[in-house]
Amino acid sequence: MRALTSGAMQQKKSSIALSGKDENLIIIDLSKSIEENATAYFESAKEARKKIEGMKKAVAHYEQKQKNASATGPVVSKQKAKVLGEKQKSKWFMNYRWFYTSDGFLVVGGRDAHSNEEVVKKRMQKDDVYFHAEVFGAPHCIIISEKKPVPLQSKKEAAIFAVTFSKAWEEGRPAADSYSVRPEQVSKTPNPGESLGTGAFVIRGEREWFKKTPLNCAIGFCDAEKKLMCAPLSAVKKHCSFFMELKQGSMIKTDAAKRLKNIFAEKGFIFSIDDFVSAIPSGSFNL
Repeated sequence: MRALTSGAMQQKKSSIALSGKDENLIIIDLSKSIEENATAYFESAKEARKKIEGMKKAVAHYEQKQKNASATGPVVSKQKAKVLGEKQKSKWFMNYRWFYTSDGFLVVGGRDAHSNEEVVKKRMQKDDVYFHAEVFGAPHCIIISEKKPVPLQSKKEAAIFAVTFSKAWEEGRPAADSYSVRPEQVSKTPNPGESLGTGAFVIRGEREWFKKTPLNCAIGFCDAEKKLMCAPLSAVKKHCSFFMELKQGSMIKTDAAKRLKNIFAEKGFIFSIDDFVSAIPSGSFNL
């Protein structure tokens, strides 16, 4: 340890250079008493310790924040997470497949044989429009008209919905045929010598065909319902503030759902993987 004279201190401007040989350097101000010099060093050391403790706490907080982000996905605002995390009251049609057309009409379709039966027998009214696809596993769908004329755009979207949620997506088909009829043309009475199982119906009379209807869909956050809505892209664009277009591909459904969950979470839309699995068609995807 060595002391500097007051002249040397003026050159150093009362600062300590902690490097090389001088890392143990102590500067003594000859204009002050030994007690005053000691007090000055004590205060400096105390202030340095406070800064070090503050730095340690900041580093620990940052590391914990990074761990939480890795475990739970992207960090979103607490306000958004709270709003989306709240359990929204389910409406009757949310037990089925559903979406709103570009014109604002509600379309409902079955998820399986049992719900297909319910859609037709319990939910379809005389002024609604029935849709089905000429593909195995296609849902029975209805446009809820509320006694209003249904525009062609809504019918086209219902036709897309019917073929997209059929086996055609899983089979990788780019298009399939769909049709619509009036409710009175849909019957549970079989033809002679035939029988109808759960979810099966007989269609009688003329049909309005939608030939070679292209499969397409997107999934988005439906602003009106605060729920995920998977539907034709044109309808999703109309009703969803954030959405992702889905295409047929090689990514299995569960992997696609996980990726979608993370993408939506980054934007503050918090849903479970099961929510995405339930909403999207069966098959493989590209995002």
